[in-house]
Amino acid sequence: MSSPAPHPVPSPSPASPRGDKPGFRARLRDGFASTPRTLAMVWQASRPVTVALGGLTLAGATLPLAVAWVGKAIIDAVVAGDRDAVLRWVLVELGVVALLALTTRGLGLARSLLGARLSVDVNVMILRKALTLELRHFEDTEFYDRLTRARREASSRPVSVVTSTFQFAQNTLLLAGYVALLLGFSGWAVLGLALAALPATFSELRFSSEAFRLRNWRAPETRRLNYLEYVLANDGHAKEVRLFGLGPMLLGRYADTAEGLYREDRALAWRRAMWGYLLSLLGSGAFYACYLLIALAAVAGEVTLGTMTLYVVAFRQGQQAFQSILGAIGTLYEDNLYMSNLFAYLAMETGPGPAPTRENPTAPAEPPVPGERGVRFEGVGFQYPDQSGWALRGVDLFIPAGRSLALVGQNGAGKTTFIKLLTRLYAPTEGRILLDGRDLRDWDEAALQARIGVIFQDFNRYQLTARENVGVGSVDDLDDLARVERAVERGGAKDDVSRWSRGLETPLGRWFKDGTELSGGQWQKIALSRAFMREQADILVLDEPTAALDAEAEHTLFERFRQLTQGRTTLLISHRFPTVRMADHIVVLEGGHIVEQGSHDALIAADGRYAHLFTLQASGYA
Repeated sequence: MSSPAPHPVPSPSPASPRGDKPGFRARLRDGFASTPRTLAMVWQASRPVTVALGGLTLAGATLPLAVAWVGKAIIDAVVAGDRDAVLRWVLVELGVVALLALTTRGLGLARSLLGARLSVDVNVMILRKALTLELRHFEDTEFYDRLTRARREASSRPVSVVTSTFQFAQNTLLLAGYVALLLGFSGWAVLGLALAALPATFSELRFSSEAFRLRNWRAPETRRLNYLEYVLANDGHAKEVRLFGLGPMLLGRYADTAEGLYREDRALAWRRAMWGYLLSLLGSGAFYACYLLIALAAVAGEVTLGTMTLYVVAFRQGQQAFQSILGAIGTLYEDNLYMSNLFAYLAMETGPGPAPTRENPTAPAEPPVPGERGVRFEGVGFQYPDQSGWALRGVDLFIPAGRSLALVGQNGAGKTTFIKLLTRLYAPTEGRILLDGRDLRDWDEAALQARIGVIFQDFNRYQLTARENVGVGSVDDLDDLARVERAVERGGAKDDVSRWSRGLETPLGRWFKDGTELSGGQWQKIALSRAFMREQADILVLDEPTAALDAEAEHTLFERFRQLTQGRTTLLISHRFPTVRMADHIVVLEGGHIVEQGSHDALIAADGRYAHLFTLQASGYA
């Protein structure tokens, strides 16, 4: 079913830090919107560990208060000269400290386990979503920017949200206990300590937001760095990089881009550190002012030495707890910004591509042709998203079942687009495509794919075994050795496979240990074999099937071509006219339009575009 192209999912603005910035209040208001969904994600990842994390957090909030109370009791016992009480309270503090240490270790273990679990779950979510997206998404640079933003730190941020949330709860409870102690000394002092910590917190929120927008804005630069790394350190590019001396140039571009990003990070880090230090002095000043008041009260005999120690510890720990609360809010805010990228990516709408122009895209413009067998294009036109020109326009064509069609034309004529439409990787912008009298949009996707065997010119070279490389053409039959062997024979790869020491179990490619690299022609025969794995497929699409084959292999394939495609509807794209002339019907595309069609002999006799191209190629062999 076709649907309109999706509208972008709202997400925090990735605007350049050099441009307009959204208002701070607006950013603060929207900065925590992802917390509930993130907590739900963590809960689903591991409920027992999440419960354990919550319990340990609660314990971590109460044990420091106990340490402070026991410390007061020890000092008062020392002042009173009570040896037994001192021994008793020291042992109690040892036990409480041991429990606190156990709690700290437990919290670290829980966070580690949740982080590892979420790292797997989040990446699986990202990849599962990628499987639901359409080809048009993967041909869109904005999609890759969004994917880069989603993957950046997405596996670590969920557990950070939970940790920050629990730390917020823990320190809030801890602070409440300290405040209850300190109110007996001075409520104004407590208020002063709280107010003194606010400027540093708001500064941190601002810098967190700026750091997020900076990283979002430069997603294209991050992808460029990844690409340059791949080219400089990948076996597929190593030959040209060395022979053409591209290394210094590409490395220079990598270094220049990386240095530019580093300078931006350095400037932000310096400003963040300097403002953080200056504003933190307010909190330190407020603490020592309170410290002085307590010490003077002890000198005046208004409080005992133990009570003074309790108040000092409570002020220090309370201030730290309050700063931790504000720090947790800042971290939670930053984590939410990154999680919003992930949720925006996961919320992307999917659909088969641009909608046709008719009012009701789900219903055929005309009733299907009853009893028709074959593929029919009716007024088909296609326009790539954000492109003003048409890749195909006004295509009317019928390919009877069991017949072969060859597409001829220069690069950019629309041949590959024709295949993408036939295989429903895209939906027509206008017109419709029928298979056996039924609109492709009305076919079940799995049923349609099962009927089509295809090899693209830019076929994949999987770093898997030879059996798997062929077998993925029909995943359900991957372990059917007899079927794989038949496909290998039909694709012309039997002789190559027989020479390999491990036969079909030979690892292909150089990415993993003991892998065997193949020539371009050998890879193409493996890809051809992959297409023949779908024995049930009655439509065979071959895009330049002999481009990398040597003359002998090409001749062998020609000899078997009719046998291999007998009874199947075959669509062939090739620049080699010995292959093209074997088709029952030939279509010449130019500028997205059909300019000629007919048999080889008829087109030669017409002395048009096809005859001209054929003569040019034939003259090269004269």
